[in-house]
Parts: sequence; structure tokens; C-alpha cells
Amino acid sequence: MAADVSAAELSAAQLTQRHRATLDQALQAIRTREYWSPHPENPKAYGDSGTGQGPAEGKAAFDALCGTEFGLDQPGTDGRVGDEVSPYGVELRISYPHPDPDVLIPAMRAAIPAWRDAGPETRALVCMEILARINARSHEFAHAVMHTTGQAFTMAFQAGGPHAQDRGLEAVAYAYEEQTRVPAGAHWVKPQGKRDPVRLRTTFTAVPRGVALLIGCNTFPTWNGFPGLFASLATGNPVLVKPHPRAVLPLALTVRTAREVLAEAGFDPNLVCLAAERPGEGLAKSLAVRPEIRIIDYTGSTAFGDWLEANARQALVYTEKAGVNTVIIDSTDDYRGMLANLSFTLSLYSGQMCTTTQNLLIPRDGITTDAGHKSYDEVVADLAAALQGLLGDDQRACALLGALVNPQVRERLEAAPSLGEVALSSRAVAHPEFPDAVVRTPVLISLDGAKPDAEAAYLSECFGPVSFAVAVDSTADAIALLRRTIRDKGVMTVGAYTTSAEVERAVEEVCLEESANLSLNLTGGVYVNQTAAFADFHGTGGNPAANASLCDGAFVAGRFRTVEVRRPE
Repeated sequence: MAADVSAAELSAAQLTQRHRATLDQALQAIRTREYWSPHPENPKAYGDSGTGQGPAEGKAAFDALCGTEFGLDQPGTDGRVGDEVSPYGVELRISYPHPDPDVLIPAMRAAIPAWRDAGPETRALVCMEILARINARSHEFAHAVMHTTGQAFTMAFQAGGPHAQDRGLEAVAYAYEEQTRVPAGAHWVKPQGKRDPVRLRTTFTAVPRGVALLIGCNTFPTWNGFPGLFASLATGNPVLVKPHPRAVLPLALTVRTAREVLAEAGFDPNLVCLAAERPGEGLAKSLAVRPEIRIIDYTGSTAFGDWLEANARQALVYTEKAGVNTVIIDSTDDYRGMLANLSFTLSLYSGQMCTTTQNLLIPRDGITTDAGHKSYDEVVADLAAALQGLLGDDQRACALLGALVNPQVRERLEAAPSLGEVALSSRAVAHPEFPDAVVRTPVLISLDGAKPDAEAAYLSECFGPVSFAVAVDSTADAIALLRRTIRDKGVMTVGAYTTSAEVERAVEEVCLEESANLSLNLTGGVYVNQTAAFADFHGTGGNPAANASLCDGAFVAGRFRTVEVRRPE
């Protein structure tokens, strides 16, 4: 789907030629839920083949941004802000325009009529051109994501680049599908017997709700940000992007690319604007309650998500908050594969993912495996050994763990040993390229689930490289605890290992009743904390961890209303 960046005007015919076939493929993919992606995830697919930037070009483009004033010709700029420091210890020294909302938001609203009147197909194709240009700069975006989130480069390239672009395209496809369920017009004829029939000509227009506010997160600014951004834009709404102050650059690049494409396609670039904030300003809070803000997309803490849902009453609010992700270990016919899969899951990006497993529920009498019966202590010890084996080499560990994204994650990691018995201690890892990077291996804490003081630990989210092995009386008790966890705390992911059809059905029933996505017996190259656009839903919107799913029809349908106009024929 990559396209050459051109200063020439983009005609409707050009957009159709470039992207209509891909849109049709995307529409087919959301109906079949089979694997499909137009964005190669291998960094080597870019550059030499003529598809976008190569690695050296992307790194040079990122380096050229550091120490500069990031240019955005948007109205209402009243100063410059920005103090991003890479988790790898590099000061980015990039400043961004600070907005005066009283000037910026009216300019965004003025852009709505022409964008609304363009119709669903044109909007979808313009959005796809934006994504195509972002895709062509995936190496540059990878460095921007890496140095604002702490993700290792390969993960930053894939998750922050092609996988995020897939999620954006998925939102565009759902937006187009929902807006075109109703025809653009109809001829209404009602027979009147011997009299002439009554005839009306009716038009149906997808009308946007108004200005959308995207509140970006620190860990996955593009992957979590693109669905809301493109869902709102494709349904006719201007989008005001408020990045996390520690992760501005990836979304600033997105905004600049979007504005360039919109202008070339003949639309007001103020349909997409940036709202970078001063230290301690709390800009998201003040913007969220403005009457002009009609849609909010948010990923982050439960406390602020709850505040948005309670106070931004004028807006449709989509939140992804905290959860206590859980895996039940009942039995397995591939003990070694289970340990390898779990150790990778707990290590990836140092557990700084909303989908990473926190609690491992294990019967205290142990489990049956293809390697014989394993006691609770043996399972915990073997998992600790698997983690040590996976992360024993520092260079490989850095490529998997990345760096800790902020001091709060490090504080939780350092406090974890006080919560229970340490089955595996965390260790510091020296990064071969960035000596100031804070890289830590996961800590594994063993807890007795029957003790009240342990419950306070494992039923609270501990975001970062901290996991709890929780001894429970039986698999039935584990399933009951899973139900309680989903209902009271919320989850983004659930996993289970069992060779029992009865246990499998029981876990599945809990997840169906409590609305949680489930992965069963993963022992290969698919992990509970990874999901693919077009195939997997991220969250369900049916438990406290998130009130929406990325991405389904419900995620886009509320962002517009269909308005009819009737005229006699």
C-alpha cells in the first residue's frame, strides 16, 4: 500500500487507483477474520526494493529531527513545548507548537462541512493515503517509537509501524462498512390506489459528531492511537491529537503527514491537529470537558479513564484502562513448549503491555504434564529457569526486553519482592549501545492465594516486569478466581493450559459470560499478549479493563449519525 510522496494535488481518480483495491481487501478481511496485511512487518522489506525508506534513510530522518523545532503550520500556536528523553538515555531536544484551544478548535470545526460532504469513500481513500505515507516512513517511525517508549528496535518497527498501520486501516474499513450500510439516496413511492402514488426523493448523509480528542499513551502511541484517530477521521470528524508528554514525536509525525495529505487532496489540513502540553498543564483534562469535544479516545490509567467517563458527559468516550491479566495452568501435553511460551510472554517489552499476563494460577497440588506430574514448586522453579535461559545473554535480553518506559515502572519492580516469596529476582542488563538505558529482567513472585494479604497484591495491576505465581486449592478455585478477576478488575487477555475438555469448557464459559478474550494451550509462536489486526479483537468492551474493542463495528458506529432529507418528486 506504500505510495510516493508527491507535492502534486491528489485527485479522486488517483486516490481510487492507489487504494480502492486495498480497501476492498480490507473489507473482505474484516468479514472473514483471516490473516491479511498490506504492510510488510520485516524491516528488510523497505528501502532497496523501492518501497519507502531504507534503514539508513529512516535513521537519518530521525536524527535530523532531534534538536529541532518541529514544524506544524496550524493556527493558535502560542509557544513551544517539549522535553522528551528517551528511555535509552538520549535527550531528543525537540520542541512542538503549544495550542491555544480557543483559536485552534474553531478552525478545526470550520473544516467539517467539506470533509462531511466528501462522503465515506473519499474519506476512506484519503485516510489510506495517510497510512501509505506513514508506512513508507516506517523506519523513521520505528526510531521515534523506540526512543519515546523504550521498545527494542524490532518491536518498535513492527508494533509501532506496520502493526499500528494495520489497526488504522482496520478502523477505516469498519468506518466505511458502517457508513455505507444505508444507501446515499432512495426513491420512495407509496401506492394510493386510484390516486397518484406519493413520491419522495430521500438523501442519507453520514454526519460527524464533531471534534474528536485522541489522548495518546506512553507505551504504544501509534498502535493504540491509530484506531481512534482513523475511526474518527474516516467518519467525518476532525481529530485533535493530545500525545503523552513523554511520547510526542510518533504522533506529531502522524499529524504532520495527515495534514500534508489532506491539503494535497483539497481539504482543510486543520482536520488533524496536535495539542502538545506544558509540564504539569493537565491539558487532556481541560480539553476533555470542552463542549466542542464530542468524541474521546483514551488509553491509560484506570483513575483517569474513570474520570473521563464520569466527567466528559458531552462526549462519546472510548477507554482502555488497567486489567489483571490471568493464565490458568491446569495441565499440558507440551510442558517445555508451555514454559517457553510463558517466559517469552512475561519478558516481551519488559511486561509493559496492557495484554501481558500478570497472574499465573496453579493448583497447589501440582499439574499433570507430558513430562510427568509437576508440583507447584516445580512449575514455578521451571518457569524461573526458562526465563533465565531466555534472558541469560545480555544482547538477546535487550532485544526482547527493551528499556523501562518511566520511573514508576522501576519503582513497582523494586517494590515487588516485598509482596511475597521471590521465585526469580530481577537483574539489571547492560545495553550494548545505550549505557544509560534502564533494562531489567522480570521478577517472579510466588504467593499463596489463600492468604488475605496476598490477595491485595495479585488483584491489583502491577504494570511492568512483575508477575505472580499464585497457588490455589484446585483448578475449580482457579476458575472461580478468574471469574472474580474479570468481573471486578477487568482483563485484556486470559490464557489457559489444560488437557481436559471439561476444564476447557469451564474456562471458556467464564470468558463468554464475563466477556474476556481467551487463548488456549499456546505453546508455539503465538503469544497471549499479541493480537493481529483483521484477525483478533483487542479487548471486548465488556469488562472493566476497556469499554470498547479494537476494532469492531461498535467502535466506529457511534462516531457519526445518519441524517435524512426528504423532498417531493
